[in-house]
Amino acid sequence: MDAPAHGAGPPTDRPERSRRALVAGSVGNFIEWYEFGVYGYFATVVAARFFTPEGGSEAEALVRTYASFALAFFFRPVGAALFGRLGDRVGRRPVLILVIVLMTAATTLIGVLPTYATAGALAPWLLTLLRVVQGLSAGGEFGGAVSVMTEFAPPGRRGLYGAWQSFTVALGLLGGAGAAALLATVLTGAQLNSWGWRLPFLLTLPMGLGALWLRLRLDETPSFQALRTQTQAQEQEQAQEQDQAHQARRALPAPPTREVAKAIALGAGRVMGWAAAGYTFLVVLPSYLQNSLNATFQQALVATVLANLGFAATIIPAGLLSDRIGRRPVMLTGALLVTVLAVPLLNLLQDGGTSTGLKGAAVFVAGAIVGLMAGPGPAMLSEMFPTSVRYTGLGLAYALSNAVFSGCAGLIITKTIERTGNVDIPAYYAAATCAVSALALLTLRETRTDAGAEHVQEQKKQTEKGS
Repeated sequence: MDAPAHGAGPPTDRPERSRRALVAGSVGNFIEWYEFGVYGYFATVVAARFFTPEGGSEAEALVRTYASFALAFFFRPVGAALFGRLGDRVGRRPVLILVIVLMTAATTLIGVLPTYATAGALAPWLLTLLRVVQGLSAGGEFGGAVSVMTEFAPPGRRGLYGAWQSFTVALGLLGGAGAAALLATVLTGAQLNSWGWRLPFLLTLPMGLGALWLRLRLDETPSFQALRTQTQAQEQEQAQEQDQAHQARRALPAPPTREVAKAIALGAGRVMGWAAAGYTFLVVLPSYLQNSLNATFQQALVATVLANLGFAATIIPAGLLSDRIGRRPVMLTGALLVTVLAVPLLNLLQDGGTSTGLKGAAVFVAGAIVGLMAGPGPAMLSEMFPTSVRYTGLGLAYALSNAVFSGCAGLIITKTIERTGNVDIPAYYAAATCAVSALALLTLRETRTDAGAEHVQEQKKQTEKGS
């Protein structure tokens, strides 16, 4: 389904609406990844508070914490399918409002949950339930946010606008790391473990209310409006010639299910390296440094902040570059660099003789390389699907990839190191997934050309086929 005709639709001549869509679409991603970052950074604290009954080991508790982490990711595809289908039928705006409410409520409630010491075995189950709600809402967030940002994008700027989704991911992870680092600095260890860990989760409430206000002011995308208007006009025509049963059929024209499924699988393969390497270097890193390399909590957070700064530094330039030279060369470069450099960069962190400055540079470079894939990634996925299935298609491709290769990253890495004692496992994991992504990216046909009139013609062809 890689074709210019499947672009983001007719460009808007209203720059203010485009900027508003960019902010409203991005803010939900920030909150989502802020929370997932906080959960990852406080994994050892959460493990001690919720998953460590008397007699349980710290390693066992950490594995259970990452299992809960993974479970939320496996509910993302469910959310992507559920909310994506809704968003492709009723519009992007109302669904994005719903998912931000769900995400905000679930994250805030984590901040007030009773711990194992208070509620016993009920505590981890309550936490897991809230993680499931977060997974569902996060699954519905990505497809809608990217659809809004790319469908409002001016001509020749889909890569840049889509890159803001990834950039706000970096900002969210940095916000989570900054909150964790600040608390670790101003609070004692006892205070942090007792009640301080709750504060970053509670902070989601005011952020979520701000995001809700922005989305309430958001317009529906011109691409979806054009498709809905076109469909309604066609239905009125058909009403004069067709029987009552056919008149009642109001489904938007869509490509064959098999073709959509193939595009979803291919899209997931193209972003699996981004998903796996991103979580390995940007989220799992603190726990890895603490448990495998004996770093302190503060040292691990500093390393994570540097990795996320590198990630943030390359996302927007990578998206902008992809508008000029194409998505494939930029993303392929990132995937190949991770494949080649993952082990050497990790070995620098493991070497006790490596200077602090060089270790900092290593994690910064690791994050920067992931940014080369994350920048063009949203626009690449958006361009793989037509308007009628874009919310569902790109959301499922991203959610499936993240469920398997991001959500399981902490669990796979922690458990494998525990069993084998091999501290190179994170590098092998990132390199292997990026190698597969590189192969999938080789099949990508460039779609950066703006589609405008071609998009409308393609929708008419699809409608004629369905009639």
